[in-house]
Amino acid sequence: MLSFFNSSTDTKAPNFHPVSERPDLFGELETKDLEWTCAGGFATETQTFYHFLEDETMIMCQVIHSSIGLWSPTIQFTCKIYNPNTKETIWRSIHVSNFTTPPPGLDKRSSRADQFSITCKPSTDPFHPEMYAIRANLSDDLQVSLDVLRPALVPGFKVGSGPNGGFSYFGPNKDKPEGYVVHRFWPRTVANGHFIHKGRAVEAKGVGMMVHAIQGMRPNLVATRWNFAHFQSNAYGGVSAIQMEFTTLETHGRRGPGSGGVTVNIGSLVLGGKLAAITAETRWPDEKQSDDTEIISRAVHVNPVYDAETGYKQPSALVFQWVGQSLLENSPGKLSATIKVDVGGPTAPKGLVEKVDVLAEIPYVIKTMVNYVAGTKPYIYQWQNRVKLLVRGPDTLIPGLSNGLELEGPLYNEASFIS
Repeated sequence: MLSFFNSSTDTKAPNFHPVSERPDLFGELETKDLEWTCAGGFATETQTFYHFLEDETMIMCQVIHSSIGLWSPTIQFTCKIYNPNTKETIWRSIHVSNFTTPPPGLDKRSSRADQFSITCKPSTDPFHPEMYAIRANLSDDLQVSLDVLRPALVPGFKVGSGPNGGFSYFGPNKDKPEGYVVHRFWPRTVANGHFIHKGRAVEAKGVGMMVHAIQGMRPNLVATRWNFAHFQSNAYGGVSAIQMEFTTLETHGRRGPGSGGVTVNIGSLVLGGKLAAITAETRWPDEKQSDDTEIISRAVHVNPVYDAETGYKQPSALVFQWVGQSLLENSPGKLSATIKVDVGGPTAPKGLVEKVDVLAEIPYVIKTMVNYVAGTKPYIYQWQNRVKLLVRGPDTLIPGLSNGLELEGPLYNEASFIS
């Protein structure tokens, strides 16, 4: 019987399309992939550089471009410097003025404001063909000058090739999405420069990574949880292991509203100074995750403990896993890597850098909207510990790799709780 109340909308149709389901894992970055989009509506776009210096001091520089509906965008520059030996933390987060991209004579990978400039350009070093030059005057007592170079054998990547590479889409129609999340990476970088704190110049030489990310919808509607891991070692010509993971709200899944809680994890391994593997995995809430699979990319919270300060259950330890096929033609085969890190509990933390009260750090307009809409108080746990990366793979890549190698280095990781 014909009914005027029939609807063509299938409420059980997929309304989330994760990038981790793409069969083509390696998408090499094009110039356009790293350009600022400065999207309108509700969007948060970030360009973030993480580095470990020679004494394992961590330095993070980040530009955040936040668009909130009809309001003018808010642009922040944040910098965190953490010395794990002295436990000293230097933190600045400033609203910048006169932000522009591209600056005259440059493309939109570069930007500048009255308080900083970040210039993307070719390098004169053939072993590091492209670079970002970061110059920032963050306060009377903190200035940063860093040159961040990408090694020639470690191309930037996104998961999936082409213009849609890197994107997870929210909504039933990928061509007209309700929102999206996208990440593009330089998984291993070399930094040279210095920072000046309270009139004292400190050499800043080390290794790290860069990520350009966009959340193309309200941040409290994107995810309930985030995990991030960043490991570096100079052993065997350079080793890097990174992961970025988020879990959707119940609103978005493969059977429409109510089927969410989908976890998307993307990662990479740099071994022997070369980009060796990219991993991506989806954890659907109605499926048990198997350890017997060709590709593994996951962050696991171990022994969660209630933290009265934040109201969330923080992990006592975390396990990060990577399994995938080598990208290197002369070193084919399976690669696997694992990191286990003990971060302690709320009363006896290990390597805790900070518990970041997100609403205390973001602009007032965003804070008011997120708090009103979500009714939550987001927190980010930040840790840095010295760990061991257990890695296995073909001996043609690194001698002895088939028997497993333990590589020591610093791990910076975050666990974010949004709701």
